[in-house]
Amino acid sequence: MKFPYGTADFHAIRCEGYYYADRTDRIRVLEEAGKQLLFLRPRRFGKTAWLTTLENYYDLARAEEFDELFGPLAIGQNPTARRNHYFVLRWDFSMVDASGNLAEIRQALHDHLNSRARAFFARYLEQLGAWPLTLQPENGVVALESTISAARASGHDLYLLIDEYDNFANELMHGRRADYDALVSGEGLLKTLFKAVKSLASGQGIDRVFITGVSPVVLADISSGYNVSEDISLDARFIDLCGFNEGEIAALLDQLAVEQQRDPDWSTRMLETMRIWYNGYRFGYEPGPGLYNPTLALYFFEALATTGAPPREMLDSNLAMDRNRIDFVARQPHGEELIGAALDPEHPPVIASLAHRFGVEDLRRAPRDAPYLGSLLYFLGALTLRDQTPFGELVLGIPNLVIRKLYVEKFRDQLFPNYPERESLTQAAKALYADGDLAPLVAVLEANHLRVFDNRDYRWSNELTVKTVFLVALFADIFYVMDSETAIARGHADLSLIVREEMRRFALLDHLFEFKYLGLQELGLDAQSLRESSREALSAQPKVAACLDAAEAQLVRHRQGLEQAYGERLRLHTHAVVALGFERLVWRSTSSAPPLAGQ
Repeated sequence: MKFPYGTADFHAIRCEGYYYADRTDRIRVLEEAGKQLLFLRPRRFGKTAWLTTLENYYDLARAEEFDELFGPLAIGQNPTARRNHYFVLRWDFSMVDASGNLAEIRQALHDHLNSRARAFFARYLEQLGAWPLTLQPENGVVALESTISAARASGHDLYLLIDEYDNFANELMHGRRADYDALVSGEGLLKTLFKAVKSLASGQGIDRVFITGVSPVVLADISSGYNVSEDISLDARFIDLCGFNEGEIAALLDQLAVEQQRDPDWSTRMLETMRIWYNGYRFGYEPGPGLYNPTLALYFFEALATTGAPPREMLDSNLAMDRNRIDFVARQPHGEELIGAALDPEHPPVIASLAHRFGVEDLRRAPRDAPYLGSLLYFLGALTLRDQTPFGELVLGIPNLVIRKLYVEKFRDQLFPNYPERESLTQAAKALYADGDLAPLVAVLEANHLRVFDNRDYRWSNELTVKTVFLVALFADIFYVMDSETAIARGHADLSLIVREEMRRFALLDHLFEFKYLGLQELGLDAQSLRESSREALSAQPKVAACLDAAEAQLVRHRQGLEQAYGERLRLHTHAVVALGFERLVWRSTSSAPPLAGQ
């Protein structure tokens, strides 16, 4: 099997024998949905592959290739009247460099528009003949108008495809607000450009427009510059237009298992791994089966096909930069509170509905109960729809473990900003991973990190605060499937570190944590007394001992569930941990794992 990881060109995918998930039956529905469509999905979610599918379907220059490209696909069996009907012009705003000053960014956009016009005339030379292309280096709109004039003179309208419409603007929005405003407001270039598209699509040569992007923020800030598009992002007919469903993932794994002569349960194990790391995206208002990020899924399949094992780094580096988006949200009013709630399974973010039109100023001035920040994280793919309340409100949650990693890394930077701290944390974590020794980690955390974390302005319960500190301190996705509130049989464990199957050859133990919290008032002790008391004396306190007993009883039940699931592969250490205010930690650790080889 050949997987198109890093390849978004439909023509290459079809001609070179790559795997293609057929969504072409939606082309007919799209034609009925409207003439100017907006489709929003997170970064690297297959939008460009879909855009090039439309490009090849409608391109009049591809008419002779139609059967080769589309014959076996759904739309090839029942094509629409508009197949191969248009001149197609495609802009890709991810190619516009946003690193320079404002004048350089404007010029980069003009250069892109002019470059695409030149490519258009070169591609359609046979149809356009000697029709002249008019260019102005500092006015890309002239190139658009010249392109449309040439197309109309040749007897066909234009289909305009705009990929990642908000890409370079988003880069400015996250760090250079003044430059962003200059592009999208007043007579800003981006607003002017979309005003031109709006005008030319009103019977003047552009018949269809399809726009992809990540969020509606930029379009909202353009405002009246382009207010004619139909947003199909949450339309139930298109929720799986991009992304893989679990049936497709399972079928691919079964085929790989046959090709690689794997044992009977290999594909089941790989499916479970992919489900934990990559599944969980839901687009629309109704909870249902989740979608897999296609870039991450293909990244995983490529590793299986070439190395026979899952990738060592489960998060593709192409998506690692998405953490910048989470940082941007955290900097907005009430943003850190929302980020904290995202990691709280007991009190997750809840919004009345998804906001469709909100700009940067809306984010900056939003009251606490406004849906803007939650909606933005939803569009970014950092949150997804988990459930609905009895009142129809939307319960949001983190889709999967690779996205949880982005949150964890953000908090790790806050908790452990300096190299010496991180190095001491790494060494302490290794002692736990391999030996089950919690003492070095507790020493590092008690030194200052618990108190620092508690002083942050988060809406977290005290027990959750402690659990999150451990999650951040121990997160090691190279070695572990690591989750909080892990579902085990009929209950939920607070935190689990289960060794990844391909890493079990190393000296690593499985771990399960249960956390309790006792405030200083409950203990009848002040902070100074806690610091001066020995851990043994604190553990003997009746209330502390009762909490440890309760945590251990829960761990016994959870252990049974894990042993049933993993059998002899499991090398489990359990840890009952009680936080005494944010000053001290006491614990009991238990092991039922046999000694590692050589010990």
